[in-house]
Amino acid sequence: MAPTPYTVERSAVIAAPADQIFSLLVDFHEWPRWSPWEDLDPDMQRTYGGAESGVGATYAWSGNRKAGAGTMEITDLVTPTALGIRLSFRKPFKAENRIAFELRPEGDGTRVTWRLTGDATGVTKVFARFGMFERWVGKDFDKGLARLRAEVS
Repeated sequence: MAPTPYTVERSAVIAAPADQIFSLLVDFHEWPRWSPWEDLDPDMQRTYGGAESGVGATYAWSGNRKAGAGTMEITDLVTPTALGIRLSFRKPFKAENRIAFELRPEGDGTRVTWRLTGDATGVTKVFARFGMFERWVGKDFDKGLARLRAEVS
C-alpha cells in the first residue's frame, strides 16, 4: 500500500531581522530556548554532533514517552532565509520527515514559515488520514513560533 503524504505548516511574523531569528534555528544548542518539545521531559538526554551549527550539525534526543527519541540533521541552508532538516523518529514510532524553515521580510519584521513533510505508513496512515498530524504538530509549531518571538523581542 502506498504511503500517505502529509504536510503541517505554520507561519508567523516576528518583529526582528531574519539573521537574529536564523541564529536560533541553525544552531541546535539554541533550540532548548524556544523549541516546544524541550520541556516534555526534564530528564531528556541530548547529544550534539557533527558541525557546531549549520550543515552537518546533528542533534539526538531520548526521553520519556511524550518526548520519544530521534535525531535531526541540518542538510541545507541559505543564510538567513532557508534551513532544511532531516528528522528521524525512533520512538514512539519510526518515521522519516523533512523540516523546512523559510524567513522572508514582511513589514517591520520577518515572516517565519515552519513546515514538516513526511509519508505516513502503517499505523501513522490513520493519523494522516484523519488530520491528526495537523492537530498535534500544528499547535506545537504555534507554540514554538511564539517562543521564537519571545526570544528575539
